[in-house]
Amino acid sequence: MTIVVFLASMLGAMAIGVPVAFALMFCGIALMTYMGIFNPQIVAQNMIDGANSFILLAIPFFILAGELMNAGGLSKRIIDFAIAFVGHLRGGLGVVAIIAALIMASLSGSAAADTAALAAILVPMMAKAGYDVPRSAGLIAAGGIIAPVLPPSIAFIVFGVAANVSITKLFLAGVVPGLLMAIGLVIAWQIVARRDKVEVLPKQPWSVRWQATRRAGWALMMPVIILGGIRFGIFTPTEAGVIAATYALFVGLFVYRELKLKDLYGVLLQAAKTTSVILFLVSGALVTAWLITSANIPGEITGLLEPVMDRPILLMLLIMLLVFVVGTALDLTPTILILTPVLMPIVKQAGIDPVYFGVVFVMNNCIGLITPPVGVVLNVVSGVARVPMGKVIVGVTPFLIAHLAVLLLLVLFPSIVLVPLHWLGG
Repeated sequence: MTIVVFLASMLGAMAIGVPVAFALMFCGIALMTYMGIFNPQIVAQNMIDGANSFILLAIPFFILAGELMNAGGLSKRIIDFAIAFVGHLRGGLGVVAIIAALIMASLSGSAAADTAALAAILVPMMAKAGYDVPRSAGLIAAGGIIAPVLPPSIAFIVFGVAANVSITKLFLAGVVPGLLMAIGLVIAWQIVARRDKVEVLPKQPWSVRWQATRRAGWALMMPVIILGGIRFGIFTPTEAGVIAATYALFVGLFVYRELKLKDLYGVLLQAAKTTSVILFLVSGALVTAWLITSANIPGEITGLLEPVMDRPILLMLLIMLLVFVVGTALDLTPTILILTPVLMPIVKQAGIDPVYFGVVFVMNNCIGLITPPVGVVLNVVSGVARVPMGKVIVGVTPFLIAHLAVLLLLVLFPSIVLVPLHWLGG
């Protein structure tokens, strides 16, 4: 009955249009009332505790770094760098989009921001060159969701706080899966784009490539600094967020000089708005998480899954199917916050590595960003590229399948994540 109260209160509130953060709080209050322990002080205290975390300070700084990167010209130079090296290949602009998405993912950790920046620049270029526009928009959307998997990842920070898992290990474990997502997109793009009769860009001489590399050098150094600093223990993920924001501000203002002082207010305001939404969700989710534990909902679900608890791969397949279905209806952060306190006790009891689970769990949630009917990133690319949503959904389908194939590979072979993690983690 507790599970029924949990699901009915939360889904019912969302069904009538209650914002997710308030729905999470309402769900917690409903559980408290059912258990006969309702106390407003518990709600208030858990909300305060939810936001009162030093680790969560990384979120506003990485969000600010992403905003500064886009406003300061780093994104544009990364795209120019990719064009100089692979723009001349058959389907070259698609490969450019994937490489640019991969590099930008290692800078900001925000799928929506990366997708918007790439779509604004590349979709018109690809349309002019003769590429299928909906397919191009779908590719950029699929490339954008690499951002929450590669470090620095805001989604990993949220999951790490909710699950009490090392964020440093999550960052390091996300490197190989993020690269595999990009490789999968390249393969899918080469298969589906060969029918297009497109204009191939001229091959650039090494002098031009060197110039593009030099112009993008400051942007390309940012992921090296962040990941290297975390890997060798020079700074924590939270400190890495401060360094990333400071670095992006310095480069935008004094090196590329595309970021003006008058632009800073708008950049700071946008970063503050995005941060407030995420942290309010975290605060509301902590109320529900406390009640989920008190009501022993994970224990009840474990009882239902008892027949497969000794078969980790089958258990993971069932969990991933559940997460995929939920991800079609909810955004990335709410799904992580709602499901993490329910699933983590089950995962630990089954002997599944929490860091490995966090990586595939977050990746699955990212796939939900390009899955209808919600598909937040689909909406972003549809609006920026001015392509009807129905056509974007058709265009993204081959790349959605590619991501699902990579996810299945990681579920069947956990060592793909765990072996590089042990090596990178020393």
